[in-house]
Amino acid sequence: MQRVTGIGGIFFKAKDPKALGEWYRKHLGIDVQDWGGAAFVWQGAHNPEGVGTTVWSPFKDDTSYFAPSTAPFMVNYRVADLNALLAVLRSEGVQVDDKVDESEFGKFGWVVDPEGNKLELWQPPEGQ
Repeated sequence: MQRVTGIGGIFFKAKDPKALGEWYRKHLGIDVQDWGGAAFVWQGAHNPEGVGTTVWSPFKDDTSYFAPSTAPFMVNYRVADLNALLAVLRSEGVQVDDKVDESEFGKFGWVVDPEGNKLELWQPPEGQ
């Protein structure tokens, strides 16, 4: 079974996400959008016909989105079949969140690694 196919996003806490985004735009040339982050577009072996993205986004430092993790970051991993992978991870004893979100942006699930870091698993929509 195919598990992780790439990095879907890097999310991290910031005291002032807007100001930090502006610093990254000015000094590193990251195209920070009005929604507060940037999307790096690419093609690869897993999607030669489609367009993939890796999202970069600072979150307000008091966000609860990373909970139960206390880490100041969360990595989003691309996966091929979210539901199948979550079932396998549960059978392997991994801490898997019961919640799964589905939207036009794809399917999202969450797990916690042995050091307490919350990880987001993302099955992109077809063609992405």
